[in-house]
This record gives sequence, C-alpha cells and structure tokens, in this order.
Amino acid sequence: MSTAIRPETAHHDHDHEHTPDGLCCSHHDIELDERKLVLYLVGGTLVLTGWVAAQFNMAEASVAMLPALVGAIVLGWPLFVAAAKETWKGRPTSSSLAALAIIAGLSVGEYVTAGFLAFILLVADQVVRRTASGAKRAIEQLVRLTPDDARIVVDGQERDARLSEVKIGDIVRVRPGENLPVDGTVVTGRSTIDQASLTGESAPVEVQAGESVYAGTSNLTGQIDLKVTAVGGDTTIGRVTQLVHEAESSRTPRQLLIEQVAAYFVPVAISVAGLVWFFMSQSPDPNVRDEATVTAITVLVVVCPSALLLASPTAMVSAFAAAARLGIMVKQTSYLEAAANIDTVVLDKTGTLTTGVFAVSRLVPSEGVDGVDLLQGAVDGEQHSNHPLAKSIMQTAKAARVTPAATEDAEEVHGRGVRAKTANGEVHVGRANWLVELNPAIRDEVAAVEKRLEGMTGVHVMRGKTYLGAVGLEDRLRSNAKASVERMRELGVRRVGIFTGDRAAVAKRVGGAVGVDFIEAECLPEDKYKQLEALIGQNRRVMMVGDGINDGPSLAKADVGVAMGLSGSDIAANSAGVALMNDDLSRVPFLIELARKTRVVVAQNIVAAIVIALIGLVLAATGSLTIFFAAFYHFVGDVFVIGNSFRLIRFGEEFASTDGQAAPVFRAEEAPKGPPIAAAAATA
Repeated sequence: MSTAIRPETAHHDHDHEHTPDGLCCSHHDIELDERKLVLYLVGGTLVLTGWVAAQFNMAEASVAMLPALVGAIVLGWPLFVAAAKETWKGRPTSSSLAALAIIAGLSVGEYVTAGFLAFILLVADQVVRRTASGAKRAIEQLVRLTPDDARIVVDGQERDARLSEVKIGDIVRVRPGENLPVDGTVVTGRSTIDQASLTGESAPVEVQAGESVYAGTSNLTGQIDLKVTAVGGDTTIGRVTQLVHEAESSRTPRQLLIEQVAAYFVPVAISVAGLVWFFMSQSPDPNVRDEATVTAITVLVVVCPSALLLASPTAMVSAFAAAARLGIMVKQTSYLEAAANIDTVVLDKTGTLTTGVFAVSRLVPSEGVDGVDLLQGAVDGEQHSNHPLAKSIMQTAKAARVTPAATEDAEEVHGRGVRAKTANGEVHVGRANWLVELNPAIRDEVAAVEKRLEGMTGVHVMRGKTYLGAVGLEDRLRSNAKASVERMRELGVRRVGIFTGDRAAVAKRVGGAVGVDFIEAECLPEDKYKQLEALIGQNRRVMMVGDGINDGPSLAKADVGVAMGLSGSDIAANSAGVALMNDDLSRVPFLIELARKTRVVVAQNIVAAIVIALIGLVLAATGSLTIFFAAFYHFVGDVFVIGNSFRLIRFGEEFASTDGQAAPVFRAEEAPKGPPIAAAAATA
C-alpha cells in the first residue's frame, strides 16, 4: 500500500513485491513490521531521552541533544533509503517529502522535532498498513481453506503426505468433515459438497463418480476418492488468490493518471514550503523568523499525496474481496473498470440464458422414414461426441434400448456436426444447413422437417444420401434470466442481445421470453466474433457472457468477457476477463453494479484526498497547525480513503441468488421411452 512513508518498498519477499498500488500483508511482511516497530520504539526512546535531558538541564545542550540526534537518524534512515530509490527512479513521492522534512529539521538543529516527526510518521504508517490489511483477509481466508496435508491412496492403502508431494493423477481420499486439498474428479463414493467458499452458493451440491470437485470446498456427508487434476496454485481456488495478488499490483489507466497527478505534488509542496520559509525568514519579527523552518517542514508533511495514491488500489482490492465472496473471479482491475462503462451486453443462449441441459422431446422423421431408424442413425453418429445434445440423444437411446452400431471412423466437424463410418453405413449428424451443403437434393425435405420442429432445437440425420429427419430437443430457461436482463437495463445498459449457434426460431423464443433487443442466430464461432467486432466498431462498450468453446474468441474480443460457471469450458474461462464460479446469471448485473459503485468510491477518495491536502496546506502555511499535529493530520486523508474503500467489502452481503428450478421455455413432451418410439414419431 502506498502511504506517506514507504521505507518498506526496498524489501522484496519471495511471494511478491511491494508496489505503489499494492496491499502487501504476507506473513513475512507482518513479522518484518513487528521487528521494525521495535526499532522505531528504540529510536523514539532516544529522542525522548534527549528531550527530557534538555528540558530539565540534566546535561549541556550539546550532550543532551546527542541521543535525540542518534534517534532521529535511526528513525529517518528507512525514509532516507526509500526517498533515494524514489529519486533514482525519477518518481519522488511521499517518502521523499517526509525525508526532506526530517533532513531540514536536522540541518537547523531541530533534532527532537525531526526525531518525533519521523517517529509519528512511521508508527502511524504501520497502524494504517495493519488496518488496510483487513481488505485482504477476506481473500486470504481462501488460502487457509486448503489443507496442508492430503491422504494419498496407493493400491488400496492410505498414506499421509504433504500437499507439495501430491501429483496430478494421484488418488486422494477425503473423509466427511474435511476440506478438499486439491481439484479432482470423483473416482469412487458419493457425497455432498459445500462450495460456498468458492462459488458463493449456500446450497451444497451432490457429487458422484465422474463429477468435478474443487480444493477449498468442504466434504459434508460421505467418503470420496478423487483423481487429482490440479494442485497448489493451479487449483481453482489457487488461481482466485493469484489473480487478486496480481490485481493489487496492476495499474489501470485511472491509477496511472492518479500517480501522474500525485507526482506534481512533490515539486508543488517543495515550492510552497520554500516560499513559506522565504517570506517568514524575511519578517522583521524574530519570532516569525525562528518559526520559518518548522512551518516549512509542516507544509512538507501535510501535503504528502499518500491518500491520493491510495484512492484507487484500496477501492479495487475491497471490490475484489466483495466479488470473490460471491464467486466472481475478476482477472485484472482493468476489467472491473471497463465493466462500469458497459452499455451493451451480448449473451450466449445455451448454458447462459438457458440451463444447457437438453432433453429429447420429439422425433421428426422425414416422409417414409421410421422413427426408430431415425434415432438409430442419430445414435450411430453421436456415440463418440461429448456435445450436450449428443449426450441427451444417447440417454434417450439407452432408455429406448437402441444400441449404436460399430464405428470404423468418426470425425467431429467444428460448429457443424459429426461424420461417422459405421456398420450401418456413413452417417452425418448435425446442423440442417450443413447437411444441405453436403446434399442439396434434400433441401425441401429438410425445410418440411424444420417446420414440424415447432421451435425445438433439431439435430438432423443423413445416412449416405438419404435424409432421415431430425431429433427435436428442448432446453430450459434459467428462472432468473428475465429478472437479470431487466436489472441490467435498470443499471443503464442500453442494449441486450443474444448470439447463438442455434436456429433462429429457437433463439426468437428465448429472446422474446427474456426481452432482448437483438438476436443473431445460427452463428459459427467466427460469426459471433465478427458480429461482436461490428458492435465495438460502432463505439459500443460490450460485455460478452458465454460458457462454450465457441464463445472463446468473442469473450477475448469483448471489452469485458464473462465465462459462466465452473462447468463451462476451459477455453471460455481462459479467454474471459471475468469467470463466474457458478451458473447464476444474476451475478452479471451485480458485477456491473459493483464496478459502478467502485468507480464512485474512487472518485470520492480522489476528491477527499485533494480537499484534505489543500486544507492542511492552508493551515500549515498560516502557522495554524503545529508540526506534531501535522504528522497526525497527514493520516486523516489515508484513514478516510481506507475507511471509504472498506465499504465495498460489505457490498452485496445481502445479495442472494434467485436461481432456483429452471423454468421451461417451450412445451416439453416426455422423451420417448421403450417401444412407443414409432408412435412418438407418428405424432410428429
């Protein structure tokens, strides 16, 4: 943290370094601060000894002041070192002014004044630093949620190991009541996991074999064995902590501007102090002349721009703490600043506005094709795909006792579908327009089937050159999707739209349900990117929200990209500037609100810091503020800025997810089961 005094800037620990924008409160730094406090007390005692000796004539003046001189040098030395480094870098700030004030006092024999000034500044700085570290505790608690030890299972035998010994691929056992030490996939067992520390969701989740779990979360009910997928800083909770540390030292355009303004304070303060000293030293009144140096020193102390330098970083760290508590991982402070200016929000449909959990509702075979034959062709093609639609089709096939044919070769065509050579012949399963491109002769048949899908998502099937029809699937709208869009509008977002790879009819149904302004349907990943680029070219400040691999380029291109949920793709999470640890869409308007609240707090901090400094300047220049009170007054701005920023930590405490059971968007029929497949097809 940048305050008036930065003797600590010379120190770098092994974790991270102090920066003018950062709040550093590692355990190493806390121990170092404690040792420095002892040194400060020793120096303060020497200064006090010299003052007492002089006041009570216990020794000659030159001898009595010797302890005060030594104490002032001991106390001022950290400031002298920090000031020298600032000057060497060409960026003199607070430490330089403080060091200059102390040197001025020593040069005119004001040893006690210089010593007490250094003592008050240093001790008060430590108090402010420790107070400011509270902004980090909410985040550092995340680290303590991860155990230091793990229980590794090898050939059925358990052994305890340090977390540093655990490797990816190991099997780790977690018993009820324990916190998870690693990210992993459940291999055996079932349990209930409390993920509130990571996602902000109060409701625990049920997990079983094949599902992902995360370090720092709590195992509540059952014993589970995990196959390790990430350890240490690579875990989800580890990345959250790393990003917050990075955010402390990142310098946004606003912070850079503040630093540039603050840099002008140094020559201004020195000039004003010099003018005060000059005019007072020319006074015919000897008492005024005697006070000239002390008054000039007082001016240097009160005009230090520490509060101005703190205005943005303290607010940002507090905002990050509030966001992390609700499962919002902001990767850089620049994204938080950009979120405050958003005027357009683009939403992916599947997995963002909807749950992304599809169910087969209808089989729509082409004329002369049996429904069972249609489902068989879909299963033959989709059996090796991990796409959510493919999984839904396979679940339906299993319930209908349809077995996929043996596959010789399969290829997934990005954004289009699947091509597979099977024992039943070559099949193509995917988008209608892709099949028409491959076989233009089926255009009319495809159009007829599309009309009968009635707004459902269709997976079209072609075996050889024969078009078989489409499998109709339906998604469900998130229950808080409409409320989230309405909240965005209340916050001043002018346009909300949908970019989706799904059919236009489906997109229009969803768009109408939530009330968006524009829809771009049947978009390939490159189409989404071009549409987003066009919006940005219109001077729109765009936030893109998505969860899929196909959203990756658009998330990276947007002013602010937001990746939805822990279950979303890694490409989406890595491309986005913000990642949500849960699937609650209402976190998106909350992020915008938090960003705008942070911008207001930063503005308040800047104004307060400047006003307090100007008032202090007037009081000091007119002699209304003594040097001892000036040292305390110097921290008034710091205390105000830190206290005002701390309000952001509690922002959103009452915020609760409204995401309950998903509401169906469309009419859903029961998925076909067992023999009545042909009947289901006939009704279509």
